[in-house]
Amino acid sequence: MQSGMKKELEAIFVTVEKHGIKIVFRGDKKIEKLFINDEEQKQLKDVLNDGMKDVDKKVEKQMRGKLGDLGFPGL
Repeated sequence: MQSGMKKELEAIFVTVEKHGIKIVFRGDKKIEKLFINDEEQKQLKDVLNDGMKDVDKKVEKQMRGKLGDLGFPGL
């Protein structure tokens, strides 16, 4: 991803609150802050972000294989 676009996505924030849980998401789909009953949960935030990074890597790898099968080499 180009660095300018990456910075733009990182500057977008969406806050969702429900049932005592508040999550601040960035435009690049990372969790910026996570609170449960007004207490910040940094470890949980880090674990979720790490898990999502792993999912993104697996999806990218699988999609590259499928696109290669369709005749799009090098993707």
